[in-house]
Amino acid sequence: MRMALREAEQAFLEDEVPVGAIIVHGDEVIAAAHNQREQLHDPTAHAEMIAITQAAEALGSWRLDACVLYVTLEPCPMCAGAIVQARVPWVVYGAADPKAGAVDSLFTLLRDPRLNHRCQTTSGVLAAECGEILSRFFQAKRKLGKK
Repeated sequence: MRMALREAEQAFLEDEVPVGAIIVHGDEVIAAAHNQREQLHDPTAHAEMIAITQAAEALGSWRLDACVLYVTLEPCPMCAGAIVQARVPWVVYGAADPKAGAVDSLFTLLRDPRLNHRCQTTSGVLAAECGEILSRFFQAKRKLGKK
């Protein structure tokens, strides 16, 4: 999760919502990404989506069934759908997202028995640090908006 936080810090420096993700296969980090929606002008350029693409390329397969995804913020519905489609078996996230979270907060997509794949999840890992960077980012945005 510390590596994912470093990715979130990079996003912060690039004026992107500071979310970072990494994907581990065995003992090897095969993907590391952060939000790039503003840079790429792409609404799908969430950290998880970019990391999933990188991991699939690294493995030469869309099936990430031996991987663990670490992400600083609870995945949204789009990312949760991609996680299910990629067959990621385990997701570890930091801060909960009460407005858009699709793992535990608003929806439970990763454990929905109606879907053909389900994930194990671990929540709250370094939650304070993961939430703090988001708070700093949005506080700075609000300050700039008031000037």
